Amino acid sequence: METKSYEIKKAYQKEDALRKSFNELSEKTFGLNFEKWYQSGFWQEKYIPYSVIKDNQVIANVSVNIMDMYVNGEEKHYIQLGTVMTDEAYRNQGLSRLLMDEIMKDYKETDIYLWGNDTVEEFYPKFGFIPSKEYQLKKAVKITDGKTAVSVPMETKEQWNQLAEAILNSAPNCAFEMNNLGLWMFYIVNFMGECVYYVKELDAYVIAEISGNNLELLGVFSKEKVDVEQVINAFGSEIETVSLGFTPYNKEGYTEEEISQEDSHFFVIGKDMEAFAGEHKMFPNLSHA
Repeated sequence: METKSYEIKKAYQKEDALRKSFNELSEKTFGLNFEKWYQSGFWQEKYIPYSVIKDNQVIANVSVNIMDMYVNGEEKHYIQLGTVMTDEAYRNQGLSRLLMDEIMKDYKETDIYLWGNDTVEEFYPKFGFIPSKEYQLKKAVKITDGKTAVSVPMETKEQWNQLAEAILNSAPNCAFEMNNLGLWMFYIVNFMGECVYYVKELDAYVIAEISGNNLELLGVFSKEKVDVEQVINAFGSEIETVSLGFTPYNKEGYTEEEISQEDSHFFVIGKDMEAFAGEHKMFPNLSHA
């Protein structure tokens, strides 16, 4: 597609020159580079850049993420939009609208969601998106057992592949589970290599962040479904509060809090998504792209 000497290209990540340009724009915009993720082999077909190209350079982008989710064990298919960026020299020329028009044409009648900042609060409703809400669960705990969760280094491709295998073969351990290996590994490869644990008695890999006495539980992977409360107990008596980065099957004992972040707005379109707020769920924290 050509317009004003611009070209829209999609899913070009195997083209070295364009991928390099995409990374340069992403670094300028977000301080984020996708190359390590690509070289690790985990940038797969579910992350699709839609980019405006001029003179073989990426000047604007909106990425489509194919989000297969297990909702109470039932498989659902959604789209998440992210990595929305335009080079400073080409802003205010309607390039984001051009990309959104293309995406909405390709994924019409599909449930779509995204997070946007204050500058786009009035932009996405023009395409039919409506504001929505998410809810996170938290609670205080008193654990008497010692810590059995053991830190697992994630420094090499072999270690990444071992975790990837566990993710691929895991039973759903929450009520709203992401089935997108690439996104899980995006976080592990780039940011969270020190946040992986193994709980032997549950034969479970766990992604979690510990800050002081707070445990943020982000993902649980095991061949057989495990009790989230047993996973929490495996982090030992130093943990006093827990926040969940996903929606568990059992919410009993948790306090529910609406997620509210400055300069961040959650938008949705589609039948399932428009009912989302009323179900008091959250997309897994590590599903954000």
